Amino acid sequence: MNWFNNSKLFDLARQGQRLTHIAAVIPLSFLFALIAQFGVIPLVVIMGFLYGFTETGVSMEGVSTTAAGFWMGMQLIFAFVLVYVILWAWLKWVEKRPFWTLGYELKNALVQYGRGFLIGALMFAGSIGILELFGSVSFEQGDPSKQGLAAVAGVILVLIGWVIQGGAEEALIRGWVLPVIGARYKPWLGLLVSSLIFTLLHGLNPNLSAIALVNLALFGVFAGLYAMREGSMWGISALHSVWNWVQGNFFGFQVSGTDAGGGTLINLMETGADWLTGGEFGPEGGVAVTIILAVSIAITLFWKSKEDVKEIPAQ
Repeated sequence: MNWFNNSKLFDLARQGQRLTHIAAVIPLSFLFALIAQFGVIPLVVIMGFLYGFTETGVSMEGVSTTAAGFWMGMQLIFAFVLVYVILWAWLKWVEKRPFWTLGYELKNALVQYGRGFLIGALMFAGSIGILELFGSVSFEQGDPSKQGLAAVAGVILVLIGWVIQGGAEEALIRGWVLPVIGARYKPWLGLLVSSLIFTLLHGLNPNLSAIALVNLALFGVFAGLYAMREGSMWGISALHSVWNWVQGNFFGFQVSGTDAGGGTLINLMETGADWLTGGEFGPEGGVAVTIILAVSIAITLFWKSKEDVKEIPAQ
């Protein structure tokens, strides 16, 4: 497991003039995420003027699925794009290194992104397979205009937003927090702290449960290991984005307790016990996802690649 202690992500983090102290990394990670969320305010104001405000937010009654997908995608973009800007500024003026040293080298970027996209889709599909095995999922009769072929345009538009959102969370947590702490202190500490921060950042999500918290932590561990092993952020950024998209806009579930606008290609609903299905939090709050994440962590840790075999000395 040479990749764990000597991940390329740590080498990239050391290219700057300084590594941010852990006492600053922890509060700054929360501050950066919070500041970025204010970016969505101008968009919400525009939407309110166009569609009207209600007690719970903007009224989207009667809006087409395509338009809903566009606005959902834009909300994701506006709420997370500032993460990239803030990180770029911090790296440039404080740590004195370029943005790509977060793990965004161009070499093999398309291959890594495509592989992460495929793995993320298969992982979440695996959790649905477990639910089906236990008879805990079924098709839901919904609005025909918001599902299937009628929703394709909206679903694609939302994907663009998920790409920005998933990539932003990964850039902050696995691209900055993990390597900076891991390079300055110990790799295991970077993995632990980044996973805890990721979990806490989702701690205010609606319908949160104990199992959901465990799964958030497990996803943090898995994502950290995946990024460390690949030595790049492209793959895990794609995996995170497609995980959310497949969950909310392909299968039609809640995404970490929130609705995914823009329609769904296949409209499924949980029919079993909440401990297995996740209930109102969505599958991420159930044991089906726990199993998938535990297996994925084990595979990431112990899968022997060609590079690993080469590192084993001859007897």
